[in-house]
Amino acid sequence: MSDMEEEFREHASMAVEEANDHEDHDGEEFDEDEDEEDVYEFGDADDAMQCVEMAEGISSAAGVQDYEALAARKRKALAEEQPVRDASSKKSRQDELSEAEAATMFDQLMEGFGLRRKRRSKEAKKKGRRKGTRNKGNPEVIKKLGDATLFFTENKFKEAIPILHEVVRIAPNLPNSYHLLGSIYKECGELDKAINFLMLAAYVSPKDVVLWKKLIDMALKKEDAALARHCVLKAMRADPEDVGLKFDCANIYHAFRDYQKAAEIYEQIVRIYPSNIVARKAAAQMYRDCGQIDKAVNLLEDYVNARTTNIDSSLLDLLISLYLRNNAHSEALRHIEKAHLVFGSQHKLPVQLQAKAVICHAHLGDMSHAEVFLQNVHLERSKDNPDIIMGVANTLESLGQYEYAIKFYLMIEDVALHNDGSSYVKVAQCYMTIGEKRKAIPYFYKALQRMEDNIDVRITLSSLLVNEDKTDEAIVLLSPPENSKSLSATDQPKCWWFDGKVKMHLAKLYYNKGMLEDFVGTILIPILETLNIEHANRKVRKTKKLPNNVLYERAKVLTEQRPESVFQGLRPIVSPAELQKANRAKKLLEKRAASNEDMIKDGDLQRAKQIPPISGLLTNAENHPLVIHLCQTLALLHRYWEALQVINRTLKLGNDTLSDENKEELRSLGAQIAYRAPDPRHGFNYVRNVVQQHPYSLSAWNSYYKVTSRIEDRFSRHFKFLLRTREEKTDCVPPIIISGHRFTAISQHQSAARDYLEAYKLNPENPLINLCVGSALINLALGFRLQNKNQCIVQAFAFLYQYLRLCDNSQEALYNIARAYHHVGLNTLAAIYYEKALAIEVKDYPIPRLPYEENSCAQQDVKPGYCDVRREAAFNLHLIYKKSGATDLARQILRTYCTI
Repeated sequence: MSDMEEEFREHASMAVEEANDHEDHDGEEFDEDEDEEDVYEFGDADDAMQCVEMAEGISSAAGVQDYEALAARKRKALAEEQPVRDASSKKSRQDELSEAEAATMFDQLMEGFGLRRKRRSKEAKKKGRRKGTRNKGNPEVIKKLGDATLFFTENKFKEAIPILHEVVRIAPNLPNSYHLLGSIYKECGELDKAINFLMLAAYVSPKDVVLWKKLIDMALKKEDAALARHCVLKAMRADPEDVGLKFDCANIYHAFRDYQKAAEIYEQIVRIYPSNIVARKAAAQMYRDCGQIDKAVNLLEDYVNARTTNIDSSLLDLLISLYLRNNAHSEALRHIEKAHLVFGSQHKLPVQLQAKAVICHAHLGDMSHAEVFLQNVHLERSKDNPDIIMGVANTLESLGQYEYAIKFYLMIEDVALHNDGSSYVKVAQCYMTIGEKRKAIPYFYKALQRMEDNIDVRITLSSLLVNEDKTDEAIVLLSPPENSKSLSATDQPKCWWFDGKVKMHLAKLYYNKGMLEDFVGTILIPILETLNIEHANRKVRKTKKLPNNVLYERAKVLTEQRPESVFQGLRPIVSPAELQKANRAKKLLEKRAASNEDMIKDGDLQRAKQIPPISGLLTNAENHPLVIHLCQTLALLHRYWEALQVINRTLKLGNDTLSDENKEELRSLGAQIAYRAPDPRHGFNYVRNVVQQHPYSLSAWNSYYKVTSRIEDRFSRHFKFLLRTREEKTDCVPPIIISGHRFTAISQHQSAARDYLEAYKLNPENPLINLCVGSALINLALGFRLQNKNQCIVQAFAFLYQYLRLCDNSQEALYNIARAYHHVGLNTLAAIYYEKALAIEVKDYPIPRLPYEENSCAQQDVKPGYCDVRREAAFNLHLIYKKSGATDLARQILRTYCTI
């Protein structure tokens, strides 16, 4: 028996005596009206013996199958008999049946086991004892029952059971035999069989409340809530005035969080005994828990207004709490003043009422009562006092009274039995709100001593330390402890230093302090894991149809089977949402079976999405700079492959979340990595993107060509990109020149000359194009297939001299003319131009920067004289002199220009 029931029976004793005054204690006369009575009976002995065999577990599996077939037939019959409902009633569902309707449907399903309902309509009522109620039974049955009872008292159960079976055959509708069989199996410890027989006895005599109460106790012992509820409803139907049964029913609903129905049952008790405080308070609490505050207030308000003395303080406290929850502070104060009158002026109010008075006055703008409470109220350590003080402090904080809130939070340290540190966190947050962040630091440290694994407190404290120029202390606070390896090796829950937020904040501290190696070591692996998991999660597609195993699991609550029990189909106790979901699953399964739809197998289930180490890495814009800093640092540390991994995943996953500026920066960084990395193929897409962004930029095409020229094997993506660019931008010269270079590299000089001449048509005044055309024609003339070689050479030198004119007789142009003459064997002319090149001294000029280097201040690491070609000209000239026999001139040229 619960404490609530015991307390109720103590308070209800007087009310029970008053109710008994209206009853006839003789039992010989009654003048009350009765509705038609429901009685169950077996049709014959065969039906009764079949149920006995099923109850003893002889054919339990068959019984369950019979029940399923019977239930299907009964549902169909009920559906045919059900009248057509109007539009509003069509919306009601099976799961919205009341308990009485569910019990009635269960009774109807039981008829298939031989238990059929016998309705005895009341005839003309007469006063006095009913006739026939004292008729003696069958002497043989009485004798056998006496023998069985004697064997039962002597614990000779094996001898008693066959006798009781014989009694069932003779008198199948006699409850005593089933009751005694249930008692025997209960003594033997076979609880399931005992419940079966007691259920049979209870159905044969449904008005026997004692039987139903026994079944309730046994069902609760077995933890079968559905059976306990069913028996409670049956017992309440047999004895509507039994308040203990109503308490049992309400407790069952309360245990399964069905607060609405529990409140309704408690309210029924209040209607029977209005003076019962326990039931009234329980009903108010249930209404409060299901969100019906007004109903709870009305229940308590009626009781409080009807009394002027002896008002229960806990009930009054609950009513005041409800008013505070409804923000009715004036009404709450009125009842607090009433409590003053109840307790008397010489007695102080309970602490919880004084705290609520402080809250009410604070909402009304009067803080003097808070000062009085702080000065005059001295609390001891207890379990309830911290909750009272915390409620006042939270209210004051929400009202913006942070100084008073701090004082109340600090009181918790003195009254709490076990301080978990939450009050220190509240104090620190209040100090941060009023701008005194330095005072918040000690309280955060106190909180961490009691809640070491609290991530938010640790991160907030580290931010405060950074603001106070204590970066090293913040780093120590977020770094793993020295014994972290031994702790992580155990099977303990995930430690705080593995959390993604901690790693991100620690990485930012390392980066701001210039500790790049530590920065990369802290954040690289979590970011890579997060990007890989997010990429894998995108491949997890949501199934439009639920698989059958999920539907069967949901619908299981509607057809809960008890293999050891005869009685199946009890309505489960689940939340309304679960019951609605189960009904939908059941209908969907029936629909699939009717339409012969292919069932979704378990293998079709997609794997569940994983949780990344850093949640919201790309969806939160505050994290984007950290990713960019990581890529820049990796490139600076020459860890190009890891940097490209991060860049590739980030651009692929963050296409919708990254800003255009961040995307451009990452692509530019990828182009730089491709330009510097040993294997530029992985960064080809980024240099190609730079060219696509700047199709007419010579520096962009220069970067692109430097990357592709380092790829040793034939790179198909490069060739396809050049062809596509030439088709889309026919006036763009650089891809045509690069195509000519590609043919020159593979010694296809005729194709190279064709591309160079196409570029010449677009830009004839370009020195580089004239140089390329001339060199291609010279290479073509030196081949074996060309017939008129001299004409081709003359054409080549025509382009080269135009190149010389466009370059204004520069040293480089003279050297290239000399090199062309040298190549075709005209050594005399070559020597003349080599000597002209040697006569000119050229100063160094800066190398053109790439697009991503335009705003860079980095100095170019080149040796002086990188623009002067006199050494090359002198070396080639010395070869001509040496070949012609002028050894001294050759030695002099080398000594003058090629000696260090």
